[in-house]
Amino acid sequence: MASWNLLYLEITYQVLGWIAFFSWSVSFYPQVILNYKRKSVVGLNFDFLVLNMTKHSSYLIYNAAMFFSPEIQRQYHEKYGAGEMIPVAANDVAFSIHAVALTAFTLFQVVIYERGNQKVSKTCGVITAIVLVSAVVCVILAWPHHSWLWLISFFNTIQVIMTAIKYIPQAFMNFRRKSTVGWSIGNILLDLVGGLLNFGQMSVQSIDQHTLVNFYGNIGKTLLSLEVVFFDVLFIIQHYVLYPVKEDESSPTIASEPIIAPFIKPTDKPQSPDV
Repeated sequence: MASWNLLYLEITYQVLGWIAFFSWSVSFYPQVILNYKRKSVVGLNFDFLVLNMTKHSSYLIYNAAMFFSPEIQRQYHEKYGAGEMIPVAANDVAFSIHAVALTAFTLFQVVIYERGNQKVSKTCGVITAIVLVSAVVCVILAWPHHSWLWLISFFNTIQVIMTAIKYIPQAFMNFRRKSTVGWSIGNILLDLVGGLLNFGQMSVQSIDQHTLVNFYGNIGKTLLSLEVVFFDVLFIIQHYVLYPVKEDESSPTIASEPIIAPFIKPTDKPQSPDV
């Protein structure tokens, strides 16, 4: 198994990884706190939450399996070389566990707080169903041949796709409302820091090992960082440039106005508040 060549790069790798962990982990709390203060989740897109749970659950499966399973690590070394480090660190596993827990709690807030006439769209439901069915099929295919590396790579691919998809409903909702009220910018700023540090951590490992295997050996982590940076910059532009928050817009009355979620057409009929 590969080892670090330079101690200071190993320390830098660990420091960047855990700072990224804290940044990404803390990024969940501004939205949770905002929901609690407003006693409302109006303005927070429910499709984003459902897709986010799908994404983080898939990423947890990949990270935990790669980090803890000797068999999967053996298959990884057979594919990429015995001298290569596994591309998952302890902070990756810790982040995934925390992310699933906080996303689940935010979904709980959706149930107990005011949500206007927002609901999960049919499009989101279909996407989630396709992912679940695909996961079951892949487990069935991988089981007879013990193709565990291939299987968890599928879950890694899911998290990449979900990361790209999950931001779109919220970005579109902000565009339709011409407002980011109800959507915490603190979450985005911390998320951006985490994405940059995550990419930096991978770069440090690559420099020490004189190889790019850790980038394409865990292409999911690489693409995750790039996607996070892209969408976070988009949200920052929406919040500070396109739709800056005015004082009267932050009042509970205006913030609690019913909002139709993206991809759902408003109707004259009363809508069920169930999610």
